Amino acid sequence: MPVRPDHRGSLAAAEPVPFWLDGPAPEAGPTLAGEVEADLVVVGGGYSGLWTALRAKERDPSCHVVLLEAQRVGGAASGRNGGFCSASLTHGIGNGVARWPEEIETLERLGLANLDEIEATLQRYGIEAEYERTGEINVATQPWHVDGQRDDLELLRRLGHDAEWLDADAMRDEVASPTYHGGLWDRTGTALVHPAKLAWGLADAARSLGVVIYEDSPAMGMASDGPAMLVHAAFGSVRARQVALATNAFPSLLRRVRHFVVPVWDYVLMTEPLTSSQRQSIGWRGRQGLADAANQFHYYRLSADDRILWGGYDAVYYSGGRIASEYQHRARTYLTLADNFFATFPQLEGIGFSHRWGGVIDTCSRFSPFWGTSHDGRVAYVVGYTGLGVGATRFGADVMLDLLSGETTERTRLRMVRSKPLPFPPEPVRTGVIELTRRSIASADANGGRRNLWLRTLDRVGLGFDS
Repeated sequence: MPVRPDHRGSLAAAEPVPFWLDGPAPEAGPTLAGEVEADLVVVGGGYSGLWTALRAKERDPSCHVVLLEAQRVGGAASGRNGGFCSASLTHGIGNGVARWPEEIETLERLGLANLDEIEATLQRYGIEAEYERTGEINVATQPWHVDGQRDDLELLRRLGHDAEWLDADAMRDEVASPTYHGGLWDRTGTALVHPAKLAWGLADAARSLGVVIYEDSPAMGMASDGPAMLVHAAFGSVRARQVALATNAFPSLLRRVRHFVVPVWDYVLMTEPLTSSQRQSIGWRGRQGLADAANQFHYYRLSADDRILWGGYDAVYYSGGRIASEYQHRARTYLTLADNFFATFPQLEGIGFSHRWGGVIDTCSRFSPFWGTSHDGRVAYVVGYTGLGVGATRFGADVMLDLLSGETTERTRLRMVRSKPLPFPPEPVRTGVIELTRRSIASADANGGRRNLWLRTLDRVGLGFDS
């Protein structure tokens, strides 16, 4: 039996910080002190909140918008993700077809238009976010992945995507790995970005239109105040006609929302910059985003300076759903990621990782966002993006603003928007259910994709667990 290489050394020099946030950052904005007035207060300074603030001003320049961020703009999931800006609003076309087959054509059309509008926004405001519309290849790493991908090919084409199937030889010619059995390349459905630069650029664009952003100003409570709403922060409050909640994985100010969402931790490695010979050894001339087709999947891409970001595989839920700083790193997962990286690219054996980090994602049982309102329509929320929110948050922001306006639009008529996922069970049952599901997913990957009775039962009732 061959000796398995020990890759602990590849992690020895890895900085325990997100690569995207390890460098010059904008100066911190002011902290809210005292009481201020606004037409709209947005809670959350990630993509969801930033798009909401920006779109509110674009839709109505007279609207006075205030945004509250608990720490720094883009410091949570929006500065820690892989930078895959997808057109999908439904966490992939398969999930969309399974849940909203009668709406999938509309959802895909709106999603592709949303991605086009993101690109136009970056151009309009001069946002330098290292944007590359490379598309994404979903890679078959097991023979059983191939049939499903061939089925998806025709569906993607029918729904307006420029898609191509690559057999094993063509896939390995595109990106050199002995693990590939083929790949489905959607040329139009994904762009790559520098996540933190996107968040900072959106904040600058919003400020240029008059949005007031307060950082280090966590929203701690919300209550009616006559015809308005009062949102309390640590050292002040905002009185506004309307509130948009964009806190995602962090506990919502609306308790009713919390049992629909659980925080899941995802972990990422970033390599040192590849040498010219290392770069040549893997090909990857198209610089596409890549993800493998397993249930426990990896996502990976090239940075602007030719590092490889390598993340995913483990989706970790900590008992009780706590969000704590000690969960930002997980040595066992880093070692698993490193082992799987070198199995995929054995020609890169010896390269080191420069950064390692983790972050929390909001997931729900349908793997895609859902919306709602409260306080007689004065408050709107969106949550549940499940790790695919870089692009979809712009669409989600527009839906929230539609709901706050009371306006009926093509977006608000969607069953996806009008329905909600099934809630997760309370603790301690929740932890047991999620752990059983994680083990069953791993078993399915190891057994040719065959889903056991537990997973088939979850499929029938529309429940799931993903990152």
